[in-house]
Amino acid sequence: MREAQLRRIVEEIVRALAEKGYLKEGPCGCEGGSGITQATPADGPSRTTIGTAGKVFSSAWTGARAASVAAPRPQSPLAAASKREAEHTGGANCPSCAGALANSEAELKAIGADRIAVCHPTKKGSATARCVDHTLLKPNATQQEIAKLCEEAKSYCFASVCVNPSYVSLAAQLLRGSGVKVCTVVGFPLGSTTPTVKAIEARDAIANGADEIDMVINVGALKSGNDAVVFEDIKAVREAARGRVLKVILETALLSEEEKVRACVLSKKAGADFVKTSTGFGGGGATVEDVRLMRATVGPLMGVKASGGIRDSQTAERMLAAGATRLGTSASVAIVTGESGAGGKGY
Repeated sequence: MREAQLRRIVEEIVRALAEKGYLKEGPCGCEGGSGITQATPADGPSRTTIGTAGKVFSSAWTGARAASVAAPRPQSPLAAASKREAEHTGGANCPSCAGALANSEAELKAIGADRIAVCHPTKKGSATARCVDHTLLKPNATQQEIAKLCEEAKSYCFASVCVNPSYVSLAAQLLRGSGVKVCTVVGFPLGSTTPTVKAIEARDAIANGADEIDMVINVGALKSGNDAVVFEDIKAVREAARGRVLKVILETALLSEEEKVRACVLSKKAGADFVKTSTGFGGGGATVEDVRLMRATVGPLMGVKASGGIRDSQTAERMLAAGATRLGTSASVAIVTGESGAGGKGY
């Protein structure tokens, strides 16, 4: 059944319940008498949406739950939600976020959180750590090395670990609740598999716990001038990723400047979240010039990930200054601690 069909069915059920008087203002009858109320007619009709995991959400329900925790005094749930949204600054001093942080785990789950993750670094590193995908993609990586990778990521609060698909499930288990995301690769490292195969890879990775997908573009199609194939390739993974972060690896070392620009434009058009320089296995890595070109092409709102050959803090800082918002590297610890460059070729 398609999502649109399921949404229509849910909306019809909600409408029928409302007509029969089952959705009325007043206590929900939960144990302990929480006093949660449904939205009044003055607030307008409830809007029902379906999450990517198939869960059904109603604006009246979520607004009421939030109101019960954050504002004990009686008021319209939707009005309370609107007030918090208006106050949201997006910064560290955000009054809405500060209120959420003050709540207990039980209260956050009552608001509607399925998972709670906070990363507290246990080792001292630079602020660059928040931009780093701590990466281990060599074919002979062992379980012990992946476990060490995850432990380092938690210690320094890296943005994610980037591992091969076979290790996604292990990484997801080791990082559960840490705040560090699990990133994996699709169509790696050649990008020459079909859109169907890449989409299946992405779905399988997400089912195993992946939060982010780094897919390799169809380099041959791009160089052939077959932009339609490139676009459909990215779009297939975008649809399979269903809201997860999608990064498109261009393999810039193999492309002309014109091809790099086209690849960025196609990635943005297909709905990708990031464009990324390299696999680290394609004969070249990130350059400041490529990062600057990619940033100029995609604009200020899309992510740019520099990867391949970044093995010291000075190089990392140059990439960030050129417009990168994420770094892929296996020398992450050396970069955030300022130690001399370490790590092998590629990542």
